[in-house]
Amino acid sequence: MPAPLILASASPRRAELLREHGYEFEIIRSPLPEPVEFARELSSVERAEASSDFKAQSVAKLVAVGWILAADTIASLSGHVFGKPVDRDDARRILQSLSGTTHQVITGVTLLDASDGSTLTHHDSTDVTMRRLMEREIEDYLDSGVWGGKAGAYGIQDQGDAFVERIDGSFTNVVGLPMELVKRMLDEFARNAS
Repeated sequence: MPAPLILASASPRRAELLREHGYEFEIIRSPLPEPVEFARELSSVERAEASSDFKAQSVAKLVAVGWILAADTIASLSGHVFGKPVDRDDARRILQSLSGTTHQVITGVTLLDASDGSTLTHHDSTDVTMRRLMEREIEDYLDSGVWGGKAGAYGIQDQGDAFVERIDGSFTNVVGLPMELVKRMLDEFARNAS
């Protein structure tokens, strides 16, 4: 790779996915809090992409050289966006809303070259069908605490996988970083850099 890769995320799941796919990188977390309010007219895809771009741009201010990889994952049902829950009550509300539905998990991905500011932003979307959840199941899951920091209040890679009946699309996208898309974007950056 022509430039060092920088992951603009504190997510251990994203770092693990990159390592599993053989990438070497350093982690620099965005110094700014993620925006929580977006213009109402933005679609779910536009929100995910805008948030990933925000993270990449904020880390770009800290480095002179490197390819900055940033991502933001949301769950979307009929145009309603579910991000990370703010507390247990919010996580309960989200899980109750997604229970028994097919919703979309959308990850916006931005790759930014810190040396010249060029960017590439795309997204991936995966349909996730969640079975109908019983109230006791939701409360037991909330007791576990693993819902914290996860879009849609569940993680496919932990106990939340028991909630999922079917996935149509990228599994790694549901984890938080669509590796197929990331590889294509890195390959495109490499071609343009040579």
